[in-house]
Amino acid sequence: MKLTAAFAGLAMTVAATASFAQALPDLEGKEIVIVTENAYPPLQFLDASGAAIGWEYDAVAELAKRLNFTVKYENISWDAMIPAVSEGQFDFGMTGITIRDDRKEQVDFSDAYMRSEMVMLVKGDEARFTDAASFAADPELLIAAQPGTTPFYTAVYEILDGNEANPRIKLFETFGATVEALKAGDVDLVLTDGTAGAGYVEASAGGLKIVGDKLGVEDFGFIFPKGSTLVAPINAGIAAMKADGTIDALNKKWFLDYKMGQ
Repeated sequence: MKLTAAFAGLAMTVAATASFAQALPDLEGKEIVIVTENAYPPLQFLDASGAAIGWEYDAVAELAKRLNFTVKYENISWDAMIPAVSEGQFDFGMTGITIRDDRKEQVDFSDAYMRSEMVMLVKGDEARFTDAASFAADPELLIAAQPGTTPFYTAVYEILDGNEANPRIKLFETFGATVEALKAGDVDLVLTDGTAGAGYVEASAGGLKIVGDKLGVEDFGFIFPKGSTLVAPINAGIAAMKADGTIDALNKKWFLDYKMGQ
């Protein structure tokens, strides 16, 4: 009886999952133009061969299969992405974008597909500071950031003095450029989410490390022009991928199994 009940429960679960999958919207092969930065591993970046890969690319491929749409990718810098999507130049934007109320005034967000925590990425031999307070206390130390990003505002309001024009903040167009500046010694600290930071540390062979406590929690979502009809189907697809374990599988592939630099 117990075995029969177990099989009955499994059958109900499979049936419910299948029913949910069948209920997903059909976008009838619509082409969706997606813009990204390709500078935020392991979410999206260029591998050693120059191919664009990452968590978000895999997630979108799965969404395209389930919702029946095709994708055309474009590339743009981070500081231009939200304005460009807001103006309708692209259908959809992705680059580990933190869901924030001020950004919701310009674009619509999908439901969160991931939650991350901000960490302090430094050179492997860094000994002048060990946390946010000791970094802030030394006026000679510099922090790299991209304008308008969560790391920028974390630097300004959680580490420094709240002055967005503080000369200790050095601005760069891409996240990858901030890490290169750190490696070169042009800056002393880069803020990033914990998963991306861990990837860089693992690939650095001791050249980079993470110090201090985590500085906050952020939820990531895809962005769309205000009023986009794509938000509801994409949300349905994300919900289905969470329910059947696909999101967990992507997290394992890109944050645990994938080795940066391969």
